Formats: sequence, structure tokens, C-alpha cells
Amino acid sequence: MNTAPLATCVFDDIITAIAGPGVGIFPGFLDAAQTAALRRDFASLPDWQLTPAGIGREHSHHNNERIRTDKTRWLDGATAPQQGFMTLMAELQQQFNRHLFMGLKDYECHYARYDQGDFYKKHLDAFRGRSNRRLTTVLYLNESWQPDHGGELLIYAEKGRQPLYRVQPEGGTLVCFLSERFPHEVLPAHRPRLSIAGWFRVDDPVAAALRL
Repeated sequence: MNTAPLATCVFDDIITAIAGPGVGIFPGFLDAAQTAALRRDFASLPDWQLTPAGIGREHSHHNNERIRTDKTRWLDGATAPQQGFMTLMAELQQQFNRHLFMGLKDYECHYARYDQGDFYKKHLDAFRGRSNRRLTTVLYLNESWQPDHGGELLIYAEKGRQPLYRVQPEGGTLVCFLSERFPHEVLPAHRPRLSIAGWFRVDDPVAAALRL
């Protein structure tokens, strides 16, 4: 996947959004060819390589179909489209650290497929002081998505009941927000919905405290 068409000004827009409201939505972050390459890469995976997504981390990780029903596969950079995307995210990480001094150390991400009827209830990706996830990203890979296909991403204020943003999962759109501040959910999809969910991380705060 060639990342060259992405303009530097898009990075500037992302930095401005995170420095300001803490959330931003960027249609056309990837062009149609880049998005299609990742979509084909995802589609090439056999079903047995996709696992039901869980909730929680490490020892507390478990499946709960009342909370989420999507299926995932972690990206490992084994293919050219994955390598291109992860290189792009590494460049974005450098921009966050250079301009916002966030101290981000790495980036992890997985493919996520929501089949018909799949959802993810309202949740936070990180809790203050208890997680090393600082920034959440979602990149959509869907082709010709329509409003009646469902699968919207709803993003809420920290204590709000009404969504601040309703995002259609249109291919090439990137969503980025502070992981500790914005609860969010995925409404039931009415056709297969494909995305890459990722997190920029800092050193584990719990592990760091144990080393002191």
C-alpha cells in the first residue's frame, strides 16, 4: 500500500483535533485504492483466523456477547497493505509526540468484522490511570456504505447520554479520539462492516509503578 498520496495537512488536522476537542473525523484519510488494498487483505483471511472479540485485558479478558459480537484479527505486518498502514500510523505517532509531547511508545491494531446484527455496546477503551492506551483510531474499509446499512459509531461526552458524533463507517474515513475521555458504541450492522481498530500506547502505568 503506497502511503504517499496522504497530504501532510491531514496530519496537521488530526493534531489540531486531538489538541482541541480531543476527537476528530477525517473522511478520505486513505484514498479508494489504499482502502481497497486493505479490504482485500482482510477478505483474504479465512474465517478460522478471526476470533470472537473479548472485553478486558490480560487475566480479566473474556468474551461477553451481551457487550460485543464482532470478530477480530490482530495485524502483524505480514502483508504489504498491513505494512503500509502500520508505517502510516508510525508517522502519525511521531507527529503526536513532536507536537503534543504525548510520549507514545507503540501502536497496536486489529481488523474487526461486524456481521449482520453484530454490535458493540457503549464502553471506554481506557480508564484514567489504569491503562496504557492513550489514543483510539478507527479506519473504515467498507465499500459503498449507505445509511440504512446501520453500523454507525456513536461517540459520547464523558458524562453525556446523547451522542456528540454519529459516524457512518464509510471506506477511507479515519476516526481518532482520546481513549480515556470518550465512551462510544457501534450500532448493529445490517451488512458486513469492516474496519481497523487501533490504539497508540504509552508505557504500562501499573508496570511502571511496580518497578519503583
